[in-house]
Amino acid sequence: MTKKLFLLDGMALVYRAHFALVSRPIFTSQGVNTSAVFVFTNTLLDILQNQLPTHIAVAFDTDVPTERHRQYPEYKIQREAMPEDIVWALPNVRRLLEGFSIPVLLSDGYEADDIIGTLVFRAEKPNFES
Repeated sequence: MTKKLFLLDGMALVYRAHFALVSRPIFTSQGVNTSAVFVFTNTLLDILQNQLPTHIAVAFDTDVPTERHRQYPEYKIQREAMPEDIVWALPNVRRLLEGFSIPVLLSDGYEADDIIGTLVFRAEKPNFES
C-alpha cells in the first residue's frame, strides 16, 4: 500500500479560509464569525475524502520569535495584526483537529513551513508519496 502524507500549514489555511468568505461571512446567532472554521472544515473534509491520506498532520506557528525574527528585525514587520475573528477561530480549529485525531504540530522558534519542510525531508527516506 502506498503511504500518502499530507502536512498542512494550519495558519495559512485558516487565513485563506477567513478571507474566502470576507465579503459574505457566516455568523452564529450570537454574532460570532465562523467563516474560517467552516471553510477550514470543508477543506479538511475534501482532503480526507478525495485524497485519502494514510498520514496527515497540521502545523501551526507559535508566538515565539524564530531565528528569522532575530536575524532580520524587519521580518514580517509590515504584516497587519491578526484579525480578531481568526484569533477566535484558531482554538476552535485545533479542537476540530483533535476531534478528527489529527496531530497538531507546534515547535517554539519554528514556523509551520519549517516544521513541514523538515518532515517532508524525513518522509522521503521511507518512501512516502507527498
